[in-house]
Amino acid sequence: MGQDADDRLTPILRPVRAGNGFEEALEQVLQVVRLGLVPEGERLPSERELSERLGVSRVTLREVLRVLTDQGLVESRRGRYGGTFVLPRGGAPGEAELRRRVAGVDVEDVLRFREVLEVGAAGLCAGRELDRIGADRLRTALAATGDAAPADYRRRDTLFHLTLAELSGSPSLTAQYAAVRARVNDLLDCIPLLVRNLEHSQEQHNALVAAVLAGDAPGARAVMREHCEGTASLLRGFLG
Repeated sequence: MGQDADDRLTPILRPVRAGNGFEEALEQVLQVVRLGLVPEGERLPSERELSERLGVSRVTLREVLRVLTDQGLVESRRGRYGGTFVLPRGGAPGEAELRRRVAGVDVEDVLRFREVLEVGAAGLCAGRELDRIGADRLRTALAATGDAAPADYRRRDTLFHLTLAELSGSPSLTAQYAAVRARVNDLLDCIPLLVRNLEHSQEQHNALVAAVLAGDAPGARAVMREHCEGTASLLRGFLG
């Protein structure tokens, strides 16, 4: 890629934050492809350049590129003139359905409202000093997500978050969260399940429950905010 092409990527490619490195790197590279900043048939920057711009390891970057390959957006070519090339937009799997579902939906509003409710619920739970029954319910919901097969993960993940909302002690918050989670799930159903993201989500779930049970409200809110930001990065990336 020439200097002009590299300059076009500057507004998009920037160092990611440590908490959601994979998700944020994926969001940015997806944006580069979906915005047409690298035209069809042309090559993305080298792995070294991308990893340096994004501030991620080569291992993480290759996982990002593997997702784009699986979605039919790029292909890897070997040899002297090899690299990762942008493919013609023939419609990635589920893209038409995704566009139908997001038509008329203010995605940013949904994501912001979800974050406010989730972060608030986490803080309230941690500040309540859950009784034994409540703590056991939270641990059971956490264990269910840890044991879930990929195909069942989102359902159990939803139940985990709904349990947390219910344990916040606010029926109004719980009702509002159930409504916004339904809208989030409708969007999530149109993007692929990514093993790296599921593993990362489970790590955040574990940290969240530990903070709640320790009565660490600021810690619980911080973990939940980071967790929501990771999901938002994936949705923004795939929604393009």
